[in-house]
Amino acid sequence: MAAFYELKKLKTEIIRKSLHLLIVFVPLLASINYAVTVLLLVAGLIVYGLLESLRLSGRNILVFSALVERASRPRDRGHFVGGPVTLGLGALVVLLLYPQPVAASAIYALGFGDSFASIMGTRYGRRRPSFLLGKSVEGSLACFCAVFSTTYWVLNQGAPACAAAIMAMLVEALPLDDFDNIAIPVMVASTL
Repeated sequence: MAAFYELKKLKTEIIRKSLHLLIVFVPLLASINYAVTVLLLVAGLIVYGLLESLRLSGRNILVFSALVERASRPRDRGHFVGGPVTLGLGALVVLLLYPQPVAASAIYALGFGDSFASIMGTRYGRRRPSFLLGKSVEGSLACFCAVFSTTYWVLNQGAPACAAAIMAMLVEALPLDDFDNIAIPVMVASTL
């Protein structure tokens, strides 16, 4: 029974983080048309908020309701699922406040770092020391590797990539629930 629960939990995380990874397209879109990208993020936040409110009021919205249900964690059931809102806000804030290469690195840290930490931690996370507050060493290392790799790819500099990866790993380890979607990109961008 425990193996079934773990498999179901992993499947939910893979669905959630597959959607989460869509945020990595924001830097590409911003490089093509910054203003349209900002408007798309704002519109996405508004539309998601409206659809999620309708879903919570009992309306079944084609595709949306089923997707939110499948991607929701047990703690989100019966509540407004705020992860997509904080995800969009995190990307929007760094896009508005930081220059393109820094914003891109921070958004990649959010998309890749947080996603890989969650999936690897769920699948392989066995070592959970108390100082990681329930998170796993394996997930934290996956976050570090993903952020270091993507930041190095964007900036082509080892020291900033290492600093960004350490910051992302530290923030991701905090018990912030969905607010890590704002904290990770803002703290990575600030570090860079």
